[in-house]
Amino acid sequence: MSQADLLDQDPVFQLKGSMLAITILELMHNDLQRLNLQLAEKVAKAPGFFQNTPLILALDKLPEGEGSIDIAELMSVCRRHGLRTLAVRAVLESHIAATNTLDIPLLPPSGAREKTIEPAANPAKTVEKPAEPVLRPSKLVTSPIRGGQQVYAQGADLIVMAPVSAGAELLADGNIHLYGAMRGRALAGVRGNTDARIFCQQLGAEMLSIAGNYKTAEELRRDPNWGQAVQVYLTEDVLNITRL
Repeated sequence: MSQADLLDQDPVFQLKGSMLAITILELMHNDLQRLNLQLAEKVAKAPGFFQNTPLILALDKLPEGEGSIDIAELMSVCRRHGLRTLAVRAVLESHIAATNTLDIPLLPPSGAREKTIEPAANPAKTVEKPAEPVLRPSKLVTSPIRGGQQVYAQGADLIVMAPVSAGAELLADGNIHLYGAMRGRALAGVRGNTDARIFCQQLGAEMLSIAGNYKTAEELRRDPNWGQAVQVYLTEDVLNITRL
């Protein structure tokens, strides 16, 4: 085989997965003028939150009686305030057609529970000092978590004392501790905490992720620790699984 043939076979790209934090703007009324004013108020309180923020526009809660919305103008309003539209979530045919015309990815309605977020206002610029860490008690769950349910421990560890079914999703800004059978998805350090860990009494998960680095069930089943009590942690963006 010639050197040119070897060069042709040398890959020039890799596909990598990443669990990124994406903001969802759920539109409740078809009123772009009011949206522009209300977004301006939000930006004034926390301008840092709105700088090049990736966004999903959710139109599936818009009342049908308020007419078809101008999606291009809606995206322009959001862009004016630093929100960058990645995709649109819609159910009405007119919204779907308009989204396809704009060549924007279209998402189906979400069945997951989504948490309302409120951007924190910027602190007054006085004497610079280190920010005080926000510490919250660990979130404790003692009831079984069924498929389709989502549990999020914001700013804290998540402790689950009951089984987690396939299709369930656990998220935590800190560590995740699992003391029952684990068959769902567990995402620790979802806001980028690379020191977060997952502790699992019986590894049988659909997916494990720390700070956006993840392994799916296909990879996990090939791991010699499948079905065992394990801890999961990151080393230079590599997900390590070792027995407890």
